[in-house]
Amino acid sequence: MVIKPLLQKTPLAYTLLPIAWLYGGLVGLRRWLYRRGFLTVHRVPVPVVVVGNVVAGGAGKTPTVMALVRHFQAQNKKVGIVSRGYGRKTKDCREVQPDASPTDVGDEPLLIRQSTHAPVFVAPTRLAACATLILAYPDTDLIICDDGLQHYSLHRDVEICVFDNRGIGNGWLLPAGMLREPWHSNRALNPRFLILHTGNQPALEQGFTAQRRLADYAIAQDGSRVLLTDLAQSQQPLAALAGIAQPEAFFAMLRERGVPIVETIALPDHYDFDSYQRTLDKRYRLICTEKDAAKLWQIAPDALAVPLEFTPESAFFAALDSALHSFLKPY
Repeated sequence: MVIKPLLQKTPLAYTLLPIAWLYGGLVGLRRWLYRRGFLTVHRVPVPVVVVGNVVAGGAGKTPTVMALVRHFQAQNKKVGIVSRGYGRKTKDCREVQPDASPTDVGDEPLLIRQSTHAPVFVAPTRLAACATLILAYPDTDLIICDDGLQHYSLHRDVEICVFDNRGIGNGWLLPAGMLREPWHSNRALNPRFLILHTGNQPALEQGFTAQRRLADYAIAQDGSRVLLTDLAQSQQPLAALAGIAQPEAFFAMLRERGVPIVETIALPDHYDFDSYQRTLDKRYRLICTEKDAAKLWQIAPDALAVPLEFTPESAFFAALDSALHSFLKPY
């Protein structure tokens, strides 16, 4: 795995330091050009909340986005989501329909659309997605940008930086470490820069925490539900599959719930299943993450998907509402 040398200051990491310094120089130059106005930061006519991270790999951005959407929907706000649609094979700007193919729109935008029912647009640039979303839904109150912390051309009113148990790794930039940009802890002093920890323990001293657990049920392709307790009691052997950044975390949560897992299959994040060569053993029913379900059901229609329940602490939402108070229209 590539993750291990990124987390520690290993000999390999020291060898890669010169490349990391070069990368850091380019990152710093790019940010300086935006700050000085040589590159343009574009505003859109509605508030923008950007969700992202400063480390490579998944840290819980998509569950955070969905939790934010539901929070604002509960306040009767009309929320739109924009994303690049990582892993999709199309290059245009389009709205994500609930029956879209994940290869056309990306697995995470599709999951957000199906889960929240809010409009989601994908485009090569977040700015293009925002413009198209506002044109299609002019009464939008708020836009949430999925994975856009380093997309400086789009002005943001609030930034949410997501961390998992890895924290900032060894503190070095890519490829010697896992940082996409230098991390300065004093950024947390900005009331419009919120830190959310999605792991089982805070990785940094600052910020808020979120609880994540599996739902009590799994979903079949037809929408029917199977309780995890029933799976545990049935003792039907299951093979767990995950194409996410940290598949072992999913496998561990299944075992904690007593689900009888006899085999685990860890795949790369955003795996498209086009090259999936494993012969599906008919003795084992597959169980996967909700993110993988739309793609896996195309080749294994009897697979089960387990949703993730993600709940940030109430203080996080209070801080978010406070940061956005002057931007959102009251009702």
